[in-house]
Amino acid sequence: MNMVKTLSKIGAAALLAFGATAGAQAAQKICVYDLLGTSGDLFNMAKDYVIAAQKHGVSIELKGYTDERVATEDFRTGQCDGVIATALRTRQFNSISASIDSLGATTIVRDGKIDMPSSYEVVRRLIQTFSDPKASKLMVDGNFEVGGVVPLGATYPVINDRKLGTVEGLAGKRMAAFDYDKAQAVMIQKVGGQPVSADIMNFASKFNNGAVDFVGAPSLAYKPLELYKGIGKNGAMTRFPLLILTYQVILNKTKFPEGFGEQSRVYWATQFDRALQLVKQSDASIPPATWLELSPENAYKYTLMFREARIDIAKKGLYDKRGLRIIKRVRCSINPADPECATKSEEDWK
Repeated sequence: MNMVKTLSKIGAAALLAFGATAGAQAAQKICVYDLLGTSGDLFNMAKDYVIAAQKHGVSIELKGYTDERVATEDFRTGQCDGVIATALRTRQFNSISASIDSLGATTIVRDGKIDMPSSYEVVRRLIQTFSDPKASKLMVDGNFEVGGVVPLGATYPVINDRKLGTVEGLAGKRMAAFDYDKAQAVMIQKVGGQPVSADIMNFASKFNNGAVDFVGAPSLAYKPLELYKGIGKNGAMTRFPLLILTYQVILNKTKFPEGFGEQSRVYWATQFDRALQLVKQSDASIPPATWLELSPENAYKYTLMFREARIDIAKKGLYDKRGLRIIKRVRCSINPADPECATKSEEDWK
């Protein structure tokens, strides 16, 4: 009898151990890129995502990264079931949602001035559009599914000489270009600049050391990457968004319950205001004297140049035409008076 009880206890213990192991195996691992690692704002938002996912029966384990390339590569090779990174890196998994981060795609200019509230409204409406069940098919590419999008903030031109604050002034200047975003090199060549190979880990040091004259960066990177060193006394952060960066959640849909991707997109859509508040705080933390305001003439030149570049880059296959077509419709719903809304450039794309 004692032997039976002993065996029963061993069996129960083994079952509990198996259950614990199975539970651990069931947890989905998500790689999270944050400039500040596990102490960053995005990682903190991801922690709340973990709690929200539990309501849908999904247990998520987070792994923080300060190297975006490694985070996305670990996801691509199956070491993680999901990844949160900038759209510049996640474009390989879904080019439609990554279109948000195309050059000037979400920028609204009124009377020669940048309308940042309206520009962020473009991003908000796009996120809402992509969160709608009607867009579900667009959010899936093979086994990859977009699980959410949040704004990281505008990428501003950061220069070491205020004379570079005009389109003409960029000619011949050294400009950092990320190897994995081929559109950057195309754009730099269009303005007559010299592309200098860089990545997320070294572009700031190249700028601070004088190896390049121009980089694009959000205000969130100003203090952590010490961009003020490269700006010095003569440089500036130009208040004209090259694009509005987003963090995108990409899931391996085979690792999650049916329908979780859609629930995830809806959740992240509710985090838009929280993320935008962080962006506004970051913009406000930049010393006022560091900003360089563009003249209406140069704002118009930049806008037109970006529009032409987007179309050219899309024709080269580097941007998703469907994504840009959706974005143009949203842009024109917010600013129908823009001359581009009378054109059919993107609308004619198949």
